[in-house]
Amino acid sequence: MKTYLKILATGISLPEKVLCNADLERMVETSDDWILTRTGIRERRITEKEVATSDLGADAGRMALASAGKNPEDVDLIMVATATGDQMFPSTACIVQAKLGAVNATAFDISAACSGFLYCLTVAYSLLSSGVYRNALIIGAETLSKITDYSDRSTCVLFGDGAGAMFVELGNDGKGMFASHLGSDGSYASLLNLPAGGSRMPASQETVANGQHYIKMNGNELFKVAVRSMEEAARRTVDKAELDTDEIDLLIPHQANIRIINSLRKRLDIEKERVYVNIERFGNTSAASVPIAYHEARTAKVFDKNSNILLVAFGGGITWGGVLIRG
Repeated sequence: MKTYLKILATGISLPEKVLCNADLERMVETSDDWILTRTGIRERRITEKEVATSDLGADAGRMALASAGKNPEDVDLIMVATATGDQMFPSTACIVQAKLGAVNATAFDISAACSGFLYCLTVAYSLLSSGVYRNALIIGAETLSKITDYSDRSTCVLFGDGAGAMFVELGNDGKGMFASHLGSDGSYASLLNLPAGGSRMPASQETVANGQHYIKMNGNELFKVAVRSMEEAARRTVDKAELDTDEIDLLIPHQANIRIINSLRKRLDIEKERVYVNIERFGNTSAASVPIAYHEARTAKVFDKNSNILLVAFGGGITWGGVLIRG
């Protein structure tokens, strides 16, 4: 009998502080119309200085556990997808584990940038299917504002902070995740990266002075690769599920750029009404993007227990992934 990765509950955490386009107009040479036309973003959430990625991740995790009626001690596995961990080490998942009091959980991070949450779902399905763990708390959490250069108008308009979580276990009632596809191509690594802070370019006075600890992006080239890789992820995932794209009831894409989302849905021949979009309110929250959008769609009852929901993302690496969920 086929098993599914059942999503028992979800949770999110979003900072209260809102950075709108009018605020950015006072910081860099840009305009609300320019940002909205090219990205689809009106505002994004920004953490206060003292708030770290683990704080948002733990809050989202608590919401998911409370919704599932579970105690932290019930959790077997915690995975955090993030590109903005609290520190180089230990893992942000370990810090989240301590914040939650999930004393029985194994904890580790997955680094796949904006695709990270879909990587986590796929790894969780494999580990739970093998019998190593009974359940998992999966979290996508980012504080991209910490690594955004607010003097660079090409990147500072894009990114926001937030976290999304799912509590999952295996089931065989036909509901949950039942197909996935992951991919990567390191030859495009330079299109989106954080140059300094690792072993290639350790932190120094020079790297700080040169702004090498901020996100660097080649937007034009990344756009082309993003649409192509997300289309591949979507089609390969749908093929593995033995479905057609016209059987997808709801597409939840990574919220990177409205033009990328529109290009993807046109390539897949999916009408606008079958695509969930919240980029206008939150911007690009990287690994948190898909779980935040899924939580909103689930809470608003945009889909029902028999719906086929396709999650798809791309990220720095580059990486890409697709996941199909029923119900």
